[in-house]
Amino acid sequence: MTADSTSNRRIYLAFHGLGLSCIGGAIFLQILAFSSILYQGYFEAVEKNPAILSSEIVLTAFALIYFIYIYQRLIRSVK
Repeated sequence: MTADSTSNRRIYLAFHGLGLSCIGGAIFLQILAFSSILYQGYFEAVEKNPAILSSEIVLTAFALIYFIYIYQRLIRSVK
C-alpha cells in the first residue's frame, strides 16, 4: 500500500465516519423530539450560542449531502 492510497483510505473512512455519525445524531434527536412530544405534547428547542448553532447547521448540511450521496450510490448499484 502506498502513502497516497493510505491517505485516500483515511479520507474515505473519515468521510463515511462523519456522515454516519451525523445521520445517527439526527435519528437520536428525532427520537428525543418525538418522545418529548409524546410525553409533553410539544417540543421546544432554543440555541443561543452562535458557534453551536452554526456548527449544527454545517453538520446538518453535511448530513443531507452525505445522505444524497449514499442514496445515489445505492440507486446506481441496483441498475
